[in-house]
Amino acid sequence: MTDVTTPSASPDSPAPTRERLILAAAGLFRNKGYSGTGLAELLAAADAPKGSLYHHFPNGKSDLALAAADWASERMMALITASFGPAPTFQEGAKTVCYKLAKLFDTQGKWSGCPVSATLFEGPENEAFHQHAAKLFEGWITETAAHARRLGLAETEARAAAENFYILLQGGWQLARVRRDSDVIRGLHLQLHRPEGAQKND
Repeated sequence: MTDVTTPSASPDSPAPTRERLILAAAGLFRNKGYSGTGLAELLAAADAPKGSLYHHFPNGKSDLALAAADWASERMMALITASFGPAPTFQEGAKTVCYKLAKLFDTQGKWSGCPVSATLFEGPENEAFHQHAAKLFEGWITETAAHARRLGLAETEARAAAENFYILLQGGWQLARVRRDSDVIRGLHLQLHRPEGAQKND
């Protein structure tokens, strides 16, 4: 399975400086949080001079955090599409999301958090971060609700199922970090309410 939420770069084709900064930030913020990542550490990981950070991101680390959250959110959206697209039921799609994220959790060393909340919720208390996080999470929920409707759920039920799934996912992610146990994430889909008429063999 391809891990679409983890930064990677080809050694044969070095990424442009802006991309290197975003990839480095996404990885470091995911594992250490915004506040736990120092500027020098970030620049070293990106192999970029300090001046290039402010050239591409005028407000420095905070602007970079927003870009890194966008990058991670786009990968999460791709994972949602890849999981729910071929699924026969909403429960099967949710199960695939959980299994993919559990595998990512194992690969990352069992300490990485949600790429958006680790970047924006652990940062400074500012409204821009909060609004941006809300926008990204709403995108995940809206996309998942659309798949739920396509898979047969009514409008209000689809929205509720999508929201409930991500409430479970955020809480499960934190518990998995505490326990260092990816099975917490892998089993989250079992906590979803099964709509009446849903298949019983998923």
